Amino acid sequence: MSDPFLFDGQTVLVTGAGHGLGRAIAHAFAARGAAVWAADVNAAGLAETAAASPAPISCLTVDVTAAAQVKEFAEAALDATGRIDVLVNDAGGVCGQVGRPIEDVSEADWNVIFAVNATGSFLCAQAVVPTMKTRGYGRIVNVSSGAGLGVSLTGIQAYASAKAAQIGLTRQLAHELGPFGITVNSVAPGFVLSNPTTQRQWESYGEDGQKALVERIATRRLGKPEDIAYGVMSFAAPSAGWITGQTLSVDGGR
Repeated sequence: MSDPFLFDGQTVLVTGAGHGLGRAIAHAFAARGAAVWAADVNAAGLAETAAASPAPISCLTVDVTAAAQVKEFAEAALDATGRIDVLVNDAGGVCGQVGRPIEDVSEADWNVIFAVNATGSFLCAQAVVPTMKTRGYGRIVNVSSGAGLGVSLTGIQAYASAKAAQIGLTRQLAHELGPFGITVNSVAPGFVLSNPTTQRQWESYGEDGQKALVERIATRRLGKPEDIAYGVMSFAAPSAGWITGQTLSVDGGR
């Protein structure tokens, strides 16, 4: 069966590509003909992403909370390829935090999670929209979380709130940018073992907790990074031009 997702000649920007979901997403687009530009604050992780890629990709160390760095990233891709077709906002996460009572959470801890998950998505979209408007075409896909739609398994208040904010940004930008041929959608992953943080979270549940979690999933298995990549590509495909403002739960069925 032929691959339904082909991105030959397209330029795709992926943030948070230094590991986990972002790495899988970058590899999936590269394997399907896209010129992939991968960004992350973790230079070593980016190097590993590039080395393992099925096709060459371009990597830049970028802090998505720094507007100037984000702008330079977008400009580098545009200068090199003459276009930006797809932006995938995957940078985010819990920033090393664990669940604590609200009275123990500092303002700084709250702000750092919001900065990378919500503000980072805003800044990256802001950087690519002008060229997408000029061409009358674009796909923006935000990688949110099931935590943005319900209660977070992490127990981290800022993470659940920031992911909900990211989904709100998705809806709002979809209406603003739709007249310019730009769609904006969100993928909300369920539990995926994709990095050391999720591995530690999984191990903390113990055997009984792990079994209970899996039994709550309709497909009776945890997700894989590739599962999320397919969800992202479904929104990014040229054929998905009449789908916008949506959040797709990729969670095995809950």
